[in-house]
Amino acid sequence: MSRPLRVVVAGIHGYGRTYLPALRELTAEGAAELVGVCDLRPPTPEQTAGLGSPEHSTDLGALVGATGADIAVVATPLHTHADLAIRAMAAGAHVQLEKPPASSMAEFDRIAAACAEYDRVVQVGFQSLGSGAPRVVRGLIAEGAIGAIRGIGCAGAWSRDTAYYARAAWAGRRTLDGTDVVDGALTNPFAHAVATVLALDGGEITSIETELYRAFDIEADDTSCLRVRTSGGTTAGAPLVVAVTLTAPEQRPPEITVHGERGRIVLRYTLDEVTLERDGEPAVTTTHGREVLLRTLVDHLAAPDPADRPPLTVPLSATRSFMRVLEAVRTAPDPTPLPADDLPGENGARRRVVPGITDIVTTAAGECALFSELPHFPGLIGRPA
Repeated sequence: MSRPLRVVVAGIHGYGRTYLPALRELTAEGAAELVGVCDLRPPTPEQTAGLGSPEHSTDLGALVGATGADIAVVATPLHTHADLAIRAMAAGAHVQLEKPPASSMAEFDRIAAACAEYDRVVQVGFQSLGSGAPRVVRGLIAEGAIGAIRGIGCAGAWSRDTAYYARAAWAGRRTLDGTDVVDGALTNPFAHAVATVLALDGGEITSIETELYRAFDIEADDTSCLRVRTSGGTTAGAPLVVAVTLTAPEQRPPEITVHGERGRIVLRYTLDEVTLERDGEPAVTTTHGREVLLRTLVDHLAAPDPADRPPLTVPLSATRSFMRVLEAVRTAPDPTPLPADDLPGENGARRRVVPGITDIVTTAAGECALFSELPHFPGLIGRPA
């Protein structure tokens, strides 16, 4: 395809704004052009600087039809993803879809069915999977760099406040007006952690265990633990654990640790860093590049010969395992309240901090254990608020 690919962005006043730098680069290269914006409000001149004069509409399907868009970027609230992606495909566009791809497995299956019906492709915005770092980790596992794998554990300790949950009506909700939202720690802020752990293993899920807690006055989880087992993956059935919280006293980069018989591999996916620690040897840390997912979708579609198209980095089909985890969280019992300290945040907001929670998530990831299996966790639950 010799002409620039036509792109529309849905959600430019939200997360969609993060696609604008890549669009400016693609526009300057003549590879793409922004022809439309779908949002309740028109874009600002600052947002569209260097991107021409895109049309504005509140109807994504109509906008795709009117502009002849080749690609629709859907970066809207997660419970709107399925309907908007399907409308865009029905109108003729391929889709760059933000994570998580859908708010239930049924909605995910609707998107997959639309891909087949309209002969369109969908790429999902798990940016961490565009990094070279996970591929390096899989390579180290495959070559036996740390021996047989005992498990993979991820520890995530971030700090949020009440303003984070007040930013939108759907924030922190399990449902909204009867529609699934599933805006919990595992399925939204730490969705990259879950997706990356699953990608490192690459196997078929055989079991999922979840433990969901909340310290904030919300419906969804803000402190959670997940354990997955698979078959046919790099871990040969060893446990995959993701232990995370949004109630830490201080924020730190999440770490995914591959535990082996002769050492460990630590992946800091937000930094694209890999550290190889082998018994009796000095640690070696490397930093890796990251693909821009919108660019890989453009490259895929622009290939003159469909038979020679470069593969998508994160095709919709690659996120089915993540969706199985989301479905387990969606159908799990409501999160258990967790006592926490009420502390001042910024601009009048309040923070909820669970004392000792950083050690809890670190230990769970290190031992590939659930919170309930740690001897000191029951005492933390039972402390006065």
